[in-house]
Amino acid sequence: MRAVINKMSLKFESHSVNEAFARQAVGAFVAQLDPTMEELGDIKTVVSEAVTNAIVHGYANKCGFITVTVRLFEGRALELKVKDAGCGIENVEQARQPMFTTGDDTRSGMGFTIMETFTDKMRVRSTPGKGTLVAMVKVLKERRA
Repeated sequence: MRAVINKMSLKFESHSVNEAFARQAVGAFVAQLDPTMEELGDIKTVVSEAVTNAIVHGYANKCGFITVTVRLFEGRALELKVKDAGCGIENVEQARQPMFTTGDDTRSGMGFTIMETFTDKMRVRSTPGKGTLVAMVKVLKERRA
């Protein structure tokens, strides 16, 4: 990637009401790249999915902290990281399969699939008992003057 032009980091407790805060804060920060409405929607969606996964699966029935970091790069690219110190994922490959969930029957199991679909690159690192890091890259289309 090219040079970083701006970056930010948010740290908040894993309360479900904070998902909307993270979504809006990242959307407002990324707005400086002048994304299309579709691109902005994609970014907000992946933030929502990653933060919700951390809240529902990472921390389950306890509270912990989630950190969201965004770096903006020259060339209209951004890197988004969502990190928790929750229970971690036993089998990352299995968790990335569509329809797989460790949650109850209200969960679709599509979180990682959605994140991967709406970004250009996604990686997941997790250690059971220590937490999970989801890192995504999205390159925005060039805007014509």
